[in-house]
Amino acid sequence: MAESIFTRIINREIPAEIVAEDDRVIAFTDIHPKAPVHLLVVPKDPQYRDVTELAAGDPELLAHVVATAKRLAGDHSDGDFRLVFNTGATAGQTVFHVHAHVLAGGLEEGSLGAD
Repeated sequence: MAESIFTRIINREIPAEIVAEDDRVIAFTDIHPKAPVHLLVVPKDPQYRDVTELAAGDPELLAHVVATAKRLAGDHSDGDFRLVFNTGATAGQTVFHVHAHVLAGGLEEGSLGAD
């Protein structure tokens, strides 16, 4: 299987506006933002295709993704945020390397989610 675009960003083969990184995750701005603040938090381990696989395989890493999202929402907005995991092609998932969309900055109930 070919590497995902996220693995290529992690490996610095594709440029991205990286806003945070540690030994377990990388976070960067979405190139097609759906909100004033739209960041992606991506585990560096490519083995999990979606959030259900991540939750079953490494719940501590999932908790770390959520904690990173919370911190970034505070750093880049007022601390309020929407966290979206698309799971499956018909749910809008286009990259099958688990990732969380962090959306913030003036969202309203019922506003558009994430791709």
